[in-house]
Amino acid sequence: MKALVYTEFGGAERFELTEVGDPHIGPDTLLVRVAAAGLNPVDYKLREGHLRGLFDTRLPAIPGWDVAGVVEQVGLDTPEYAVGDRILAYARADVVEHGSLAELMPVPVRTAAPLPEGLSFEDAAALPLAGLTALQTVERSGLTEGDTVLVHNAAGGVGSFAVQLARLRGARVIGTASAAKHDYLRSLGAEPVEYGAPLIEQVRALAPDGIDVVLDYAGGGALDSTPALLHEGGFVVSITDPRARDEFDGVYAWVRPDAVQLAALAQLAADGTLRIERAATYPLAEAVDAYRQLEAGHVQGKIVVTI
Repeated sequence: MKALVYTEFGGAERFELTEVGDPHIGPDTLLVRVAAAGLNPVDYKLREGHLRGLFDTRLPAIPGWDVAGVVEQVGLDTPEYAVGDRILAYARADVVEHGSLAELMPVPVRTAAPLPEGLSFEDAAALPLAGLTALQTVERSGLTEGDTVLVHNAAGGVGSFAVQLARLRGARVIGTASAAKHDYLRSLGAEPVEYGAPLIEQVRALAPDGIDVVLDYAGGGALDSTPALLHEGGFVVSITDPRARDEFDGVYAWVRPDAVQLAALAQLAADGTLRIERAATYPLAEAVDAYRQLEAGHVQGKIVVTI
């Protein structure tokens, strides 16, 4: 099969589009004919070797955990699915080796959800990791109707979903983004503010009584403003900064595969309740360019590669 692989840790120049052997599947795994793969920053962080303390990588490795496609073969104990079924998955395995930037991918059945009618493969591939991250962090924040929520990097892949999910729960959302993305945030139901020095003043002007929940998808110094903005009893969740846990008694989160949650998100998207923003779509032959765009940063929404 054709796949994008890297045989050494390093930059995007390590990628090579080549022929590799078809993957084997275990008893609780599906072999999926990949239609589309979603790209995430964790893909290149793994390729660069930065996450070797968290995940083992078996080289040569194929990147990608987000997948949408058609079941080609079923394991001996996967009664939930049959050959020909359309699925999507956050197909994270314990060892990084067989990712979604390939014609075929082994998908643990516990990570897969049915692809509902009305949702394209391309949009489905943009949903799993970012959508689940948004849903799980929103749920762990404990936000309730009427809360005021500050979302850092609100126009990014995760932030875009978090804004919408928080709004669906009846929260008021203030989102950080560059000025060029403010109209986009307004279209999602958020009140935009700019990054940088004016942030505290802008948020205080909008929410003089303080913020109930901070959702951090930006990292860097995003949480520096928290002491000045979070009122007593407020809650902080971050996917990038352990200070959320260590300094603010909140949650430092890592997304988990969850087939039930993913099915619910997919249905929301198919119904038109949850908007999926795709920044760009590339063919597999141009997958290296897709990763270069992702690694350049400031992407609005998700980048998808079609296989």
